[in-house]
Amino acid sequence: MTKGVDVDMKMEAVEHKAAYPDLYLRNRNTLGFKIRTARGDVKKCILYYFSRDKTEQKKSAVMTKCCRDEFFDYFLTEVSFSQVARYQKYYFALFFGQEVRYLSAVGFSEMPPEDNYFEMVYANQQNVLNFPEWAKGAVYYQIFPERFYNGDRKNDRPETVDWGTAPSRENYMGGDLRGICEKLDYLRQLGVECLYLTPIFAADFNHKYATTDYFEIDPQFGDKDDLRELVQKAHDSNMKVILDGVFNHTGIHFFAFADILKNQQNSAYKDWYLLTQFPVTVSNACYECVGAYPYMPKLNTDSSAVREFLLKVMDYWIAEFGIDGWRLDVADEVEESVWSLARVRLKEKYPNILLLGETWGSGQRLLNGMQMDSIMNYTFRSAVCDFIAKGSISAAGFANRLGNMLAGYPPEISHIMFNLLDSHDTARFLFLCRGNKKKLILAVALQMLLPGAPSVYYGDEVGLTGDNDPDCRRCMPWGEAEQDMDIKAVYSRLIFIRKENPCIRGGSLAVNVADGQVFGFLRFDWETQEEIMAVVNAGETDAELLAPVLFDGKHSGIFNDNKEYEVITGNTAGFENADMWDYQGVIPFRLMPMEVKIVKGGARK
Repeated sequence: MTKGVDVDMKMEAVEHKAAYPDLYLRNRNTLGFKIRTARGDVKKCILYYFSRDKTEQKKSAVMTKCCRDEFFDYFLTEVSFSQVARYQKYYFALFFGQEVRYLSAVGFSEMPPEDNYFEMVYANQQNVLNFPEWAKGAVYYQIFPERFYNGDRKNDRPETVDWGTAPSRENYMGGDLRGICEKLDYLRQLGVECLYLTPIFAADFNHKYATTDYFEIDPQFGDKDDLRELVQKAHDSNMKVILDGVFNHTGIHFFAFADILKNQQNSAYKDWYLLTQFPVTVSNACYECVGAYPYMPKLNTDSSAVREFLLKVMDYWIAEFGIDGWRLDVADEVEESVWSLARVRLKEKYPNILLLGETWGSGQRLLNGMQMDSIMNYTFRSAVCDFIAKGSISAAGFANRLGNMLAGYPPEISHIMFNLLDSHDTARFLFLCRGNKKKLILAVALQMLLPGAPSVYYGDEVGLTGDNDPDCRRCMPWGEAEQDMDIKAVYSRLIFIRKENPCIRGGSLAVNVADGQVFGFLRFDWETQEEIMAVVNAGETDAELLAPVLFDGKHSGIFNDNKEYEVITGNTAGFENADMWDYQGVIPFRLMPMEVKIVKGGARK
């Protein structure tokens, strides 16, 4: 690093690690590079790269400022090679004001470095960001089977209560696989592309997260023929099906744990669990558990026998029933070797399956190309809750959190992130909004239009509400009088808009408005000249504003109105993120409180 030089660039903010996610493999011939700088500091960044033994053949790529948060900007570029990428040395040139500084592996210099370069050694296949194409921007629908629909009363438990009874941690309502199968037309008409079912294997409790037999369907949900029919009919309707894999822990009636209770130190399965004392009784003092729940003892996933058993389970349901992947419960609590091995073995046999991990924080450790394809993006949910439901952050605060989230992953990964507003483990979003439907609609617009794969938790689309578990697991209301048809129409319309406009499913993002409680953004594709703009007023007063656009062609309303909007051309230098995007003009808007406007445009004059 240079010393004694008076510079304005905040060097301490600059960061590039020659490892994921700052260096990633789009494929074996394409490398992605990302570098972080202080917000508004660096005007241009150039990547210089060359083969280890061909220093004279240096090439360059101008990097794009792809996103920003409260403190940082993030520059990104992807470089393709004619052969497998290997032995690539590189450094960065950072331009600020009239000056430039160069960054190598050992720090900054005023002149281009002559050694100590960053280096990417070899593009191994296992490090490639390889995910199923169908998961890119897919619309998920999460079902808690016990509460969705009762399609076969013959498999009801004796203690089953009336449908719609207030949920508790102990009661049963009778939902089953046959019920889901009977409602596939409903799901297809809504626009669902993938079903995620919470656990359906034989298990204790109504939630089924305490597995007793990984190779059997719980009798209250039906049998294997019911699952086979459900998967086949879902596929016939162009819907995927993923199951919930609870591989961090079991129930106490699982054969291995039952053997420990019976045979104690002499059990052949004593290494399958993390035991802390003998004799073992049903107590969290005797073994490690998920949380502190003694009825869900934690598996020792560092055991080779346990790993092989779990891989056998995962393979069985894919091979025999054609499921399209796994949602993996508390994936960040399981030994990483399990997921690495699962990815290698399963992806070789079934390249189009999805591995979706549950984590409530950053997913970087799981999303390095060697474990998960995607994660449940609770970070997204938290930001939307704070902005819309609670009103505890401003539009600028929301933009900063969104930018920080997106900066944590390669763009390809952001497009398949499982973006949820709620789940079986949270209060429903409408409950957090205190029943304010307008707030829910704003949140759904953000969910459906921002990068990622939106997930609808069953019943949200018809106004189902509820506090946290167990109240968030109410029965699905099926009578039209019980459903909020206005909310349902909004979900249907937004899903339709999403599926009709490819720039939403896989295009770029530009935040163009962040003023008070008004947030706006553009989804666009340079190649197709397509642009969708959404502006959300989460405030309690009317808002008048000018929203900049990237294309100055015709723009028309596609949600709540079909009017044409005039693009006013002129100087756009003072608008949000104008240093990042080449705005072509602005559109004037007037929004009422809790209103969203969505317009479609494209092409430059």
